[in-house]
Amino acid sequence: MAELHFFTGTMDSGKSTLALQTNHNHAARGRVGRIFVTHDRGGEATISSRLGLTHDALEVTGDFDFWRYVVDSLTHGARIDYLICDEVQFYTREQVDQLAKVVDELQIDVFTFGILTDFRTQLFPGSARLVELADRMNVLQVEALCWCGKRATHNARTENGVMVTEGEVIVVGDVDAVDGAPAGPPPEVAYEVLCRQHHRRRLTAARAKAVSLAPDPLPFG
Repeated sequence: MAELHFFTGTMDSGKSTLALQTNHNHAARGRVGRIFVTHDRGGEATISSRLGLTHDALEVTGDFDFWRYVVDSLTHGARIDYLICDEVQFYTREQVDQLAKVVDELQIDVFTFGILTDFRTQLFPGSARLVELADRMNVLQVEALCWCGKRATHNARTENGVMVTEGEVIVVGDVDAVDGAPAGPPPEVAYEVLCRQHHRRRLTAARAKAVSLAPDPLPFG
């Protein structure tokens, strides 16, 4: 029986790498699939991993309909045995419902990969819906590490090196200056994984080093 799988973990836990490996394993057995992604760091219609692996993909926009796409493809003679869906945290709840319908009504396996919570520690809508609907939910075993060496559980956003907990959920490139802020270049946005304790304290690796709490961000060799 086909199933809806959800693989989740923090940034740097290997989700996109696993998505590409999953596609490779199924394709090697003669199965035919489709790869979908949205807001990938590699650019539009591309799935990329931090290890340097890339693959062409179909870009998922806000109005993309998975059910219609799959039914239209099958009606026109295409073969689809499985779907690979990366960055599913950015999918809408309706799109996750469509994926579940593809599994149940068409018996097509769907493998989804994404982050559970955003930089505010709140569940992404797409991920929340997958927690509710997935047949299998798998937490990736490759653990990302906080600067202190503990398992990272939270994703942090920094602007000009300062951790922030407010702002747009999806930021592509630089963000606009805040109204009333001094004129100048837009802030540099970056992301970092932290353990819960240091996310609560807003203690990033750079700030910890600055206050001499951790001379070496990763004190093991």
